Parts: sequence; C-alpha cells; structure tokens
Amino acid sequence: MSIPQGDPAPALSPGEFTARYDKFVVDLLGVMAYGELSAFERLSSDARYSPTLHDRATLARMAVREFEHFETVSARLSAMGLDVELAMRPFQTSIEAFHDRTRPADWYESLMKAYVVDAISDDFYHSISAFLDPETSAVIAAVRTSEESSQLLQSRLKTVLAEDPRLSSRLALWGRRLVGEALTQAQRVGKDHSFLMGLLPPEQMPAAEVSSLLASLTRNHSRRMSQLGLTA
Repeated sequence: MSIPQGDPAPALSPGEFTARYDKFVVDLLGVMAYGELSAFERLSSDARYSPTLHDRATLARMAVREFEHFETVSARLSAMGLDVELAMRPFQTSIEAFHDRTRPADWYESLMKAYVVDAISDDFYHSISAFLDPETSAVIAAVRTSEESSQLLQSRLKTVLAEDPRLSSRLALWGRRLVGEALTQAQRVGKDHSFLMGLLPPEQMPAAEVSSLLASLTRNHSRRMSQLGLTA
C-alpha cells in the first residue's frame, strides 16, 4: 500500500479528523461484517467435503462462530444507527473476487485457507486496535479467532501433513499464494477506500508505517508456516 510522497498534507481540524475517523470505523466494521459472513458461508460449504465426521463437525462449529462474529459486528453497526447491508456493500465485490481467486481445490486446501486467512485478518485487526476507540476495540476483541480454533486448525494440518508428506509442497505453495493474494487484497481495499487514512492524521501515517504493518503480517505468516514444517 503506497501513499504518494510530496508536500506534507495540510493539518486537519478536529472536526475534519473526527469525520474521517468515523468513516474509517464504519468502513472497518463493514469489511469485518462481510468478511465474517463470507467466512461462515465458506466454512459451512467446506465442512461437507471433510474426510471424517469429526472434521465435519469441527468446521461446522467454526462456521457457527463466524456467524456469531457477524452478528456481533452487525449489532455494533446497528447501535451506531447504521444500515448493516449498506456498510457491507462497498466491500462485497472485492471480497468475493478474493474468494474466487483463492478457491480451494480440495478439503486440505480449504483447511489451509481457513488457517492462513483467519490468522492474517486477526493480525491486522490486532495491529490497529490500539488506535481505536474502546467500543470498536471491544468489537475486534470479540470477533478475533479464538486460540482454540487456531490450535485446532494447526493441529489438524500437522496431522494431515504427517499422514501424507506429499501434501507438503502443494500446501506450502498454496500458503504462499494465499498470503500474496491476501496482502494484495488489503492494499486494493486500502487504495479504493482510503482505508487507513482515517485512522491517524496524515502526518502520523507515513508510507513507512503502512509498509511496516504489511511486513509484520508477512513475518507472522512465515512463522506459522514454519510451525507446520512448511516453507513460506
């Protein structure tokens, strides 16, 4: 995500910054709501192709949690007097395009996608939550993927990789593609909606800060792949 360089941006009045921050929060909640709704649909569909009934139940349970997260974000938008559908609509096309580009070939790739995409989303939300108002931070805390879910995905992936080492190269390549698409998607959303520009005044959100955020997301992804015994 690049921010044009040049003359320093003019200082914003308190009212102007407040308006930009409010728009950022609406956009953030809108993209979160649609992300959680699409995650519910994705996991519900993927559960049908699980190799065991236990796996099917595990993914179905995770899908239910994603829908609960959607309802949590929706409740916050409604409490702010906003229409949930209108808040989500600007992000529908881009999120659906991302899922079309990253359509799994089988259940194993579905499992990896859930592991990678959920973790990157969590990392992003965690990175920005410190800059948000308490109410929005509380929503983020409520919808972040639980440690239990992350451990379940990681444990199942380790098991299938141990059972069939031939999956390693394919899932490693798939993981690299997923993180590349996810970061490209984040940059596209940021550019199209000036997403991060309402979070801090322009003088406090230089390009280096955004680059540092993306680099951090990449490092964390590499660490998670290493824990699976895969090369990021």
